[in-house]
Amino acid sequence: MTRCLVTGSSGYIGSRLVVALHRAGHDVVATARDAGKLAGFDWSDEVTELTLDVADRDSCAAAFAAAGPVDVAYFLVHSIGEGDFAAQDLDSARQFAAAAADAGVARIVYLGGFVPDEQLSEHLESRADVGDALGEAGPELVWLRAAVVLGGGSTSYELVRHVADRVPVIPLPTWMRHPVSPIAVRDVLHYLVAAADRALLPAGAYEVSNGERPTYSALLRAYADEAGLRRVWLPFPAVPPRLVATVASWLTPLPHELAADLIMSLPNSMGSRDDRIRRLVPDPDGGLLTSREALRRARAGSGRAGVGSTEDPAHRVRTDPAWSA
Repeated sequence: MTRCLVTGSSGYIGSRLVVALHRAGHDVVATARDAGKLAGFDWSDEVTELTLDVADRDSCAAAFAAAGPVDVAYFLVHSIGEGDFAAQDLDSARQFAAAAADAGVARIVYLGGFVPDEQLSEHLESRADVGDALGEAGPELVWLRAAVVLGGGSTSYELVRHVADRVPVIPLPTWMRHPVSPIAVRDVLHYLVAAADRALLPAGAYEVSNGERPTYSALLRAYADEAGLRRVWLPFPAVPPRLVATVASWLTPLPHELAADLIMSLPNSMGSRDDRIRRLVPDPDGGLLTSREALRRARAGSGRAGVGSTEDPAHRVRTDPAWSA
C-alpha cells in the first residue's frame, strides 16, 4: 500500500483521483485550501482530510507533518483565470516541492500540459515552469502532460460543449486546424494512479493521450454530431485569439479570464508526439477511449449525479463548477 497525498482534492481531477487511488487500495490523504469543502464528498470518511494551501509555506509544512510519512504527493492545483496566475503557481510549486522534500516524500506527480517546440501561450508556459520547479526540489518527478481532457465538468470539454450548443454559426480561424490529442478523464486517472507505483513507471515526463490527432475544429464537429446539432461552419482567417476569447467569454458561462486563458493556447499545436507511457503502463480494460466515445460519455453524464464517486468519472457531480451544469 502506498500513502498518497493529493492536493486540490476538492477540484475536478483531484476529487476523482482520491476515489481512484482509494479503489486501487492506496492510503489517501486528501487536502484542500479549505478542508471544510471535503466534507461534502461521500468519500470523506474513507480518507484522511487535511488543510493545505500550496501558496502558504507554513501550511505546506504543517500538512506534511500532520499527514505523517507520505510516499507520493500529487500536485494538481493551478490558478489559471486568477490574475497573475503564472507567478502565483510558480511560487506555490516551489514551496510545495520544498516542503515535500523536507518531509522525505520520494515522488511528486504533476499533471500539466503539452510543451510543443514553439512559442508557448502564457498558460502553457506557466504549466511548463511549474513542472520545472517541481523537478528541482529533490523528490523524483513524474510529469504527466495532457492537452484536452474530455469529461463532464472538465474545463476543456465544457468549453467545447457550450460553444457548440450556443453558437449556430461557428467561425473556424485557420489555427483551429492545428492538431490536438485528447484524452478521456477516465484514462488520465488511469495514468495518475499508475504513477503511484514507482516500480511500474520511472520518473520522467510523459505525454498522455488517446493517440488520435484531430484538429480543434474536428473536435467541435464531433461534439455537434454526437449532440445532433446542425451548425454552419465558417472558415476564417487567422483572427487574433484574444478576440475569439472575448467573444467566447460572452457566449459561454465559463468565467471570463478562465475561458480567455484557455483559448489563448489554441494557436499552439497540441498533437501528441510521445507514446512511451503506453509501453510501460498497460492500457485500461477495453483500451483507451476514443475522442468520440469520451465525448459520448461526457454528454451522457452531463446531469447532476452523486457527490464525488460516480462509477464513471466522465459524469458530472454536484461538486463540479456551477458553470458546467
